[in-house]
Amino acid sequence: MSVKIGENIDLGEFPLLLAPMEDVSDPPFRYVCKQNGVDLMYTEFISSEGLIRDAAKSVQKLDIFEYERPIGIQIFGGDIESMRQSAEICTKANPNLIDINYGCPVKKVVCKGAGSSLLQDIDKMVAMTKAVVEATHLPVTVKTRLGWDDNTKNVYEVAERLQDVGIKALAIHGRTRAQLYKGQADWSMIRDIKRNPRIQIPIFGNGDVDSVEKAAAWRQEYEVDGIMIGRAAIGYPWIFREIKHFFQTGQRLEGPTIAERVEVCRTHLNKSIEWKGDKLGIFEMRRHYANYFKGIPNFKEYRMKLVSLQNQADILEVLHEIEHSFMPEFI
Repeated sequence: MSVKIGENIDLGEFPLLLAPMEDVSDPPFRYVCKQNGVDLMYTEFISSEGLIRDAAKSVQKLDIFEYERPIGIQIFGGDIESMRQSAEICTKANPNLIDINYGCPVKKVVCKGAGSSLLQDIDKMVAMTKAVVEATHLPVTVKTRLGWDDNTKNVYEVAERLQDVGIKALAIHGRTRAQLYKGQADWSMIRDIKRNPRIQIPIFGNGDVDSVEKAAAWRQEYEVDGIMIGRAAIGYPWIFREIKHFFQTGQRLEGPTIAERVEVCRTHLNKSIEWKGDKLGIFEMRRHYANYFKGIPNFKEYRMKLVSLQNQADILEVLHEIEHSFMPEFI
């Protein structure tokens, strides 16, 4: 049975979602994830205040491309009116949906009364969500956490009340804000929400899914409608195709060859330069090299070259060298 968000977004039987990640989930990264089978993606989260002030960095994050669909624009903020206005701005960018971030635990976001800060004020969260829902004809979804801390795990109430004001899907990270990204994600409350007969919208689980085996086991154990993957996809977009292959066949795909690693890294680099220009595209790509080639022995020398070079042709030359230097070891 297909999972649907609203009337028009059909994600298939058990969708895999790419979590929105600041400074990661930009169009170049989304491109390589889409090539590997992800079913739904989001922009990096965008400041509502930045949007209504027409800040260049915020506006650039509205860039979406036809091949990315279905795609959601994710917004965050602490002021209801600013969130309403930003929903109107996002609607004009023509995504498939708008997502509200009530999960980000980062201090600079929480201090502004945004992100997971709203878990301390459910009434305001509900009012904000209602304002966004009423400001757009697009489906509105939400990403959140279990609660602010261990003493205030209020996601049961959040799920019911946000559904009541019109959200069309809910993604839940199995940690509290106080945990940040430490410890283990607890999906048992996510399962309880899915089992709640009042809940009719899709429920997606997020947090710690970093392998085919875990995805398959948690799909069964926690009864979610789909899985959202974040950090495990950084430098390893193949995780989506590997999980899908396992679901379809019960067999594990071989991991990417060194040639595939180089090819995807090269594509990511080229897309990064195409979207951001030479200087910024090359600079921001540096955070990805170590992840693309993680686990390859004696790679440090090449990594140091990749993060120091400032010319696209030189970087491509090093990638070519990597492909041919390590090929025999990884066949």
